[in-house]
Amino acid sequence: MHHLRATPCSPLPGRLTEGPVWDARRRELLWVDIPEGLVHRAALTTDAHVPDLAPLGTLRFDRPVGAVLPCASGALLAAAGTSFLHLADGRPVTEAVELAAPVLPDDGLPRRMNDAAVDPAGRLLAGTMAYDESPGAGALYRLDHDGLTTLLDSVTISNGLGWSPDGTRLYYADSPTGRVDVFAYDPETGALGDRRPFAVLDRGVPDGLAVDSEGRVWVAVWGGGEVLAHNADGTLHARVEVPASHVTSCAFAGPGLDVLVITTASVGLDEDRLRAEPDAGRLFTCRPGPTGLPTTPYADH
Repeated sequence: MHHLRATPCSPLPGRLTEGPVWDARRRELLWVDIPEGLVHRAALTTDAHVPDLAPLGTLRFDRPVGAVLPCASGALLAAAGTSFLHLADGRPVTEAVELAAPVLPDDGLPRRMNDAAVDPAGRLLAGTMAYDESPGAGALYRLDHDGLTTLLDSVTISNGLGWSPDGTRLYYADSPTGRVDVFAYDPETGALGDRRPFAVLDRGVPDGLAVDSEGRVWVAVWGGGEVLAHNADGTLHARVEVPASHVTSCAFAGPGLDVLVITTASVGLDEDRLRAEPDAGRLFTCRPGPTGLPTTPYADH
């Protein structure tokens, strides 16, 4: 098994940085700080020995933002609060338009959007969770030109979406289960098929994930201070050490998709842990060897 170590980047730490995604059209990285309602943009600098991120700007929403994705039109799609917001290129956040919002149970439980990703055909998959992490209070949805469809219900913390290189398998984590599952996936319709466990973690819980061009699944481990790469058969390929306990997600970035960008969080750490982890909440990079799959933009036209 390969052992790697991630290096911290220049952008200031956030509370719950999440959802890194490479926007190939703009050649920049996007990520969110969920409770702060922030969408950050940065250029990836690779001229030095260690890749770094140079901040380009920040969008501030009036609600938590679980994820942000580039659109085919050049717009951004944000899974924000409990709805999906479409923000045209270059427009202020106040002009974001709601595309859709799921009908939520009338049970008094506050919920928010969490992780999201776009499938190879341009459909968006995004999940929800209750703020208090009530078991089974979340769901997984698909948004496409036919509207909003519920794919899974009774989810606790919807996380970790990624597809195999041929698009026929979906990797998915409901974090408290402690495992990543794999679904059969119909690339033509976006329908889910058979579900089975793919990888069970021995510590921490699975958060966001990324799939490389050879079909390996790179899983961020919340509470584990690492990213684990699993081969397509579920065996371990690599372990990336991250000097922050709460690793939230990862993505392949750069023109060659050869840099792994890793997000982390400072929430949930007491003062002693924060002193021991001064880089908690930062983004990190490493060169893992394999390259990633291109980001498919959301098909908004």
